[in-house]
Amino acid sequence: MGMSTYYEELRRDIGTRRIFSPSVAAIIKRGDDILFQYPGGSYWSLPAGAVELGESPAQAVVREVYEETGLIVRPVALLGVFGGEAYRLTYPDGNEVEYVATVFGCEVVSGELEAIDGESLDLRYFPSGERPPLALPYPSELFEMCWTDKTGYFDWNEEWLSAFKR
Repeated sequence: MGMSTYYEELRRDIGTRRIFSPSVAAIIKRGDDILFQYPGGSYWSLPAGAVELGESPAQAVVREVYEETGLIVRPVALLGVFGGEAYRLTYPDGNEVEYVATVFGCEVVSGELEAIDGESLDLRYFPSGERPPLALPYPSELFEMCWTDKTGYFDWNEEWLSAFKR
């Protein structure tokens, strides 16, 4: 999808200066392998993106995963919340951002693995111990966590998934 109207308007007003951005990321496992996306450049990432106005983090992770991977997921566990200087990025266009990233463990409900929004040049499952270089320094322990006991309450409902059915 690219940048939302909200962020486009914000950038018009403040230029490339650093902004805080609430964001989400998904760890999606297939067996012991984890799904990563390659947006181009030197680094890979988890399926991830900004939380939009009026959206809960759980809704945002479902939307972002769908847009970037074609998969419809259900968040089943809150794995961590990360931020600070280590989560600052400067994009090729000069825009600076400092993410506060909420990371969810997600299970696939349906869908086919394909980039819907054009932001992913490659989508690939990697063994947990052979992760590609990532743009953000998520701790290694995050990728080893098991969430078989579904945990947490997420502000969304099952009917919301129908918006992504083709």
